[in-house]
Amino acid sequence: MQSYTEKTALVTGASKGLGEALSRELAARGAHLVLVARSADALRTLAEQTRTTHGVTTEVIVADLAAPDGAKQVADTLSERRTELDLLVNNAGMGALGPFFTQPLDPNVQSVGLNVTGLMALTHHIGSEMLKRGSGGIVNVASGAAFQPMPYQASYGATKAFVLSFTEAIAEELRGTKIRVMGAYPGATDTGFFDHTTATMDPKAVSPQHAAARILDDFSRGRATSFPGGTSDRLRTLVPRLLPRSRTARLAGDFNRRAGHHQGRTL
Repeated sequence: MQSYTEKTALVTGASKGLGEALSRELAARGAHLVLVARSADALRTLAEQTRTTHGVTTEVIVADLAAPDGAKQVADTLSERRTELDLLVNNAGMGALGPFFTQPLDPNVQSVGLNVTGLMALTHHIGSEMLKRGSGGIVNVASGAAFQPMPYQASYGATKAFVLSFTEAIAEELRGTKIRVMGAYPGATDTGFFDHTTATMDPKAVSPQHAAARILDDFSRGRATSFPGGTSDRLRTLVPRLLPRSRTARLAGDFNRRAGHHQGRTL
């Protein structure tokens, strides 16, 4: 997929942050859109803006991918509308902040439902159709957190580690087909990720627009991975591969304590 013109792309978590930026960037490159998120009003506003500005076709599907039937609801709607996808961008994600044992369990469980089960189910539904058709692409947005344990973001880091392993595995399964899979591993990105927590975003975070453009550039160039924050994000993933896991966890814990995450909480 060297060009996005006249391709149809589905973006999850499209109502804000990196998902919104990816949607706008895809539309600017000539792609038709299917926007998926829980926020109906935000999706409809984005759909109207992309249609008006770029002249692309934009559909909206309001769904909660953390719900057990969320991915099937999206797949059924696509089938009813006879919408064929050229590209699936699994961007939706959430995470809990703070010490695991002193915080409520529910946000952790919800993050597993969205980041793991929802992503896997939607990939299966849509990827199966791509395989039958013989073409397509999948971009799974994980995180730099995927490469090491993340004390004080324990479940979030674990879900992104799942996305890393899952993405690499299905990419290998599809090698030799005309369906390509890429993992994207952003570092700090100035989105609304911490909006419902006591934490604040790293002031050195890149803009979602920058990350979105880099991810789409990398996919169009045929890369297997994307580190849209730049060289520093890629280098940070090397250290966990060289050190013992216990040492890596300790270093990540020290970093998150300095960031105040040991006193943080999900609101």
